[in-house]
Amino acid sequence: MTLLSSFRLWCLAVVLVVGSVILLPSAPSTWQTRVAHLETLVKCPSCDNLSVAQSTTASSLAVRAQITAMVRAGDSDTQVFTAIERAYGPTVLLTPPSGGLTNLLWMGPLALLLCAVVIVARLRRR
Repeated sequence: MTLLSSFRLWCLAVVLVVGSVILLPSAPSTWQTRVAHLETLVKCPSCDNLSVAQSTTASSLAVRAQITAMVRAGDSDTQVFTAIERAYGPTVLLTPPSGGLTNLLWMGPLALLLCAVVIVARLRRR
């Protein structure tokens, strides 16, 4: 088997695996698993660096109850996060908001790394 045909087989295998992951439906989640996941993404309002899932303070129990009520009412994740953020402030979410300055801060180092790779490649050619 030549190197080119082996490479083609590996590429075909990768395409099949990625395609099956994308196209096959994921297992349906229950509202309890959704609530548990959302609780891990919200910071305890009265704790330092703990999610409401990890904390047992009164404020985290209130946030948990709010998340559960909103999920059972059929609200989307975005609606839940918006309501909690409105009630407790923008720092209550453990994940940073996407967009604007956050994207620039994440893409900046990647752009610098890409520039460094291009510069090193050009210097090696000389």
